[in-house]
Amino acid sequence: MYDGPNIVPIAALIGDQARAAMLTALMSGEARTATELAAVANITKQTTSAHLSKLVDAGLVVVASQGRHKYFQLADDDIAQLLESLMGVAEKTGAVRFRPGPNDPELRAARVCYDHLAGELGVALYDSFSKKQWIKTSKQADDLKVELTTAGKKQLDEIGIVLAVKKNSRRPICRACLDWSVRRHHLAGVTGAALLNHCYEKKWAKRLDDSRVVQFTQRGESAFRKLFID
Repeated sequence: MYDGPNIVPIAALIGDQARAAMLTALMSGEARTATELAAVANITKQTTSAHLSKLVDAGLVVVASQGRHKYFQLADDDIAQLLESLMGVAEKTGAVRFRPGPNDPELRAARVCYDHLAGELGVALYDSFSKKQWIKTSKQADDLKVELTTAGKKQLDEIGIVLAVKKNSRRPICRACLDWSVRRHHLAGVTGAALLNHCYEKKWAKRLDDSRVVQFTQRGESAFRKLFID
């Protein structure tokens, strides 16, 4: 008999088409209302509420009330990492639901994965940090452990990037997240989030409305590459 966590309930929840659509929409990191998620999944509000209730009960989604409205978000970046990995498997096996459209190259180039940078630029960032020895990796069982080195911490301090760690948070400083489009790792965790926020604060990039695309200006991408990649 298999001994370990039971993945069947979680797999069943994610495997439903409507719930999968809603979870994917929440990978942007933004909170959304049930009405917005109903539109994404193309289902009724009543059906959406039933699905969201199951996702909240399972700990995949959290809900916050503000005034008369309720807002839903992914519970944490563990869930985003799981979804990103599943999308990678789907891409690899050809299980796509749509033909790549005009926005597809932008999505592959740079996008948000929960709250950190994914896509080609995100992978290039991870590779550069590893090459410059700002992060170091090691294998732990079947997991890849990523740590910020002293040199990496010093570099971030010099740039003025503050790693805000919440009290009692279990979120790692660094994490390797498998990128679904490039199929290599990008940088997640507290460091990944801080780096993307830095890009926003410097106005190097912005999120496109109703999309996961992170659009860099020409000046912004040049500055980003010069500082972190080149």
